[in-house]
Amino acid sequence: MSGADPERAELDAAVIAWAREPSWTRDEARFDALALALFAFQFARCAPYRRFCEMRGRTPADVRRWQDVPAVPTGAFKELALTSFARERTAHVFRTSGTAASGAARGALLLDTLDVYEASLRASFARGVLPELAPGARISLQVLAPSSREAPDSSLSHMFDTVMRDVGSLGSANWIAGGALDAPLALRALETAERSGAPIAICGTAFALVHLLEELDQRGRRFALPRSARVMETGGFKGRSRALSRDELYAWIEDRLGVPPARVVNQYGMTELGSQFYDSVLGDPEAQRRKLAPPWTRVRILDPASGAPLADGELGRIAVFDLANTGSVCALETADLGRALDGGFEVVGRDPEAEERGCSIAADALLADARP
Repeated sequence: MSGADPERAELDAAVIAWAREPSWTRDEARFDALALALFAFQFARCAPYRRFCEMRGRTPADVRRWQDVPAVPTGAFKELALTSFARERTAHVFRTSGTAASGAARGALLLDTLDVYEASLRASFARGVLPELAPGARISLQVLAPSSREAPDSSLSHMFDTVMRDVGSLGSANWIAGGALDAPLALRALETAERSGAPIAICGTAFALVHLLEELDQRGRRFALPRSARVMETGGFKGRSRALSRDELYAWIEDRLGVPPARVVNQYGMTELGSQFYDSVLGDPEAQRRKLAPPWTRVRILDPASGAPLADGELGRIAVFDLANTGSVCALETADLGRALDGGFEVVGRDPEAEERGCSIAADALLADARP
């Protein structure tokens, strides 16, 4: 659909081509050229963003490097339709989880095409979760999230559906349906993986995993999944009723599933972004755990007060420049805190001033309400 605008189609094609390249090579000149072209395009096409930039004295005429492109706070997606295309061409909408008070606004990412979004998510998932999967090979993908048929506005469900179609083997399934954990289905899949020794990837929000682990506790079940098994979790460790540390969750996963912490991958993503970020543990197991940024993105840690970039190791706000946000706004400032670390970054948590949100809290509430 983006082909209706030749300039936009060219930008989309450039990002898709980069995402499909087998080697993740950072190319500063390539990134800067695409970033400035995308900024000029979005400045011209997205009126709210143009006003935001003009108020800060930044326009394509005087911005010479991507670091100077104004970053929009992610909270703006609750108030404005930040699109760089005509609204009537909207083909899909992803919304943030509704975890605040009833009736509170939800952030939304409007898309006129899924092509760029899916190219980015495929490449990042393959690199972060399935780095050793051979081209054309498939794996048992077991998902602790509803399908996109049940949750059409969930970017996470769409991501899981996409990778399940691409690489999921026979028997891949969603373990959450109708708002509840399908425990018999989950147990059958775990028993099959343990018995066969075939590779399995269990993917879901942290607190959806908690509900699975609680179910295994109640049944007194433990599994010794094959050494090739891996778990991907996302959404944070704070549920509606309690908090759980990463170490506690990972130890629990190892105890009940037999998957060690070194095979557990955390994903950092948000509805407002077209790209996701994964722990380095599977692709770079000898190095320190940190999030790696796809080459078509840049992550900076900024001083919350001044907006100035911080040195490695210093705690600040996470800001992301994402070329995959071609139809929206490419530069975003999140409400998350983190620090730069060994060529990647670490997510420490939410700014305490920010409202609670996130798919993990939503999953915790959803599954808790489904209990008898």
